[in-house]
Amino acid sequence: MKTPRTETSTSGLRGEYEGAAADFTVAQDWPAYAPEMHDRWRRLYAAQSRLARRHAAPQFIEGLRRLDCADAIPRFEDANAVLGPATGWRLVAVPGYIPDAVFFDHLAHRRFPVTRWLREEHEFAYLVEPDVFHDFFGHVPMLLNPAIADFLELYGRAGERAMAMGALDMLARIYWYTIEFGLLDQGGGLKVFGAGIVSSAGETVYSVTDADVLRLPFDPVRIMRTAYSIDSFQKNYFVLASLDQLIDGLGGLDFGPIYEAWRDRPALAAGALQPGETPYTPRATTGDPIA
Repeated sequence: MKTPRTETSTSGLRGEYEGAAADFTVAQDWPAYAPEMHDRWRRLYAAQSRLARRHAAPQFIEGLRRLDCADAIPRFEDANAVLGPATGWRLVAVPGYIPDAVFFDHLAHRRFPVTRWLREEHEFAYLVEPDVFHDFFGHVPMLLNPAIADFLELYGRAGERAMAMGALDMLARIYWYTIEFGLLDQGGGLKVFGAGIVSSAGETVYSVTDADVLRLPFDPVRIMRTAYSIDSFQKNYFVLASLDQLIDGLGGLDFGPIYEAWRDRPALAAGALQPGETPYTPRATTGDPIA
């Protein structure tokens, strides 16, 4: 989730909360991006798009193609002209982390918060918090997919109940293990679609090729009970058979009894197979549908 945090940077955009609206939105201020920042974006895009063509889900690759943002830091208004007619979503610029309640409200109304500042050169290969490259390159292509678009709205609506029941950690794990670090096997091999993976060169390869990492079939309750890593590659991934599983598996699920049953118990350690569980096994190859 995105909670307020003050940052300083020579970029002149990082963490500037002063002047933000009540919903923490700000102007993107695209003219403030210096030429060297656009150059950095181009190099980041070139490196990650090469990996994406090999390891990302076809839905991500198609979304990235439609956004046409290889040459410079994208203008959010241009992306909105593509997103709006496709799925009804639009991007709003934010300075950085924002409060959970605000984040949920944006999602519930099909507004996706995108951090407006870009990492600096010394952060090129590794960044400890989301920037415009992570948020835009990683997340926005998937907002053009109807299943992801619908799921994120439902997720935003679920936030108020999770906070009221003291179960925010459980709900956050759903977002983490799908939207941020989700894997997909539609019968065309293991692919990445989570933004935290697809915007990271190292984890893109690691998540789909490492023989020792634990991959489990998508299971909403198991996900809500599983801890995750914020400062290293994940020890655990969950694999969807289709993006429609997000709606089919979560849309009609009553989270209340699940929260009550598990919220006060310790989370399961990531990377640990539980009794009776069977790790993910690759599906028979049938091709990679875009739908």
